[in-house]
Amino acid sequence: MNSKDFDYQRIVQGYRNRPFLHRQVIDRFRKEVTDKKFANGLDAGCGAGLSSKALREICSHVTGADISAKMIEAAKEVCADRQGYDFIVSKAEEIPAVAGGYDIVTAAGVIQWVERGAFLRNLKKIMNEHGYVIIYDFGISDKMKGSRSEKYFSWWHHAYLEEFPRPSRNEHIWTKDDVRPYGFSMLRQVSHEMEYEFDMEAFIRFMMIQSNVNAKIEGEGRSTEEVQKWFEQSLAPVFQEEKKVFIFSGYSWYIKAL
Repeated sequence: MNSKDFDYQRIVQGYRNRPFLHRQVIDRFRKEVTDKKFANGLDAGCGAGLSSKALREICSHVTGADISAKMIEAAKEVCADRQGYDFIVSKAEEIPAVAGGYDIVTAAGVIQWVERGAFLRNLKKIMNEHGYVIIYDFGISDKMKGSRSEKYFSWWHHAYLEEFPRPSRNEHIWTKDDVRPYGFSMLRQVSHEMEYEFDMEAFIRFMMIQSNVNAKIEGEGRSTEEVQKWFEQSLAPVFQEEKKVFIFSGYSWYIKAL
């Protein structure tokens, strides 16, 4: 196994162990849009399968699709304890149709990587009339509850982001005018905050798979050992052997096929 294979396995494993906040997103959709049970669901860009598990809560069957065969292998393992899944390797813009069509589609942390027009055109072909699309994402923020929250805020802005600047990415917020030409209606866009508790070891594991950290490891050749040591040293004043509750911020866009 070469170094790139090792790094990729590290990322896949990290995605498997991400906080399972996806269920809260689905629960909010049930409260704010509909609590019906769907037959066929599609999880576009399923990654290691956590978003597929969340969608399965409201679907009899879920198809998870991801461009990465390694991620699909991980998703099969993550969802191996339950029936009602299948997984395919596919670009989000080229996911094939299934018998009966898809009643609901989720795309978690995906849209910044897809070509919007091609993605929506394909969804329109493979979805049932009046089906739903939930586009969502969430990420760790600069907020922490409890003692030393100010230390964490300072660490985030004056240590972390200086050491690992955010790479450029497509941050375009879709509007009703973006989706209507493809046969969809934007029902609602919401923002949300969610809490998750980490000890320092788990928090570092999570931060090691952030895109800006991976950019340093893969793009600039910094070793994982060096980066992990930086986190351990810089975060020691924040944790001091205690677990901490961190705030994740995110959004959900509820879209319906016309």
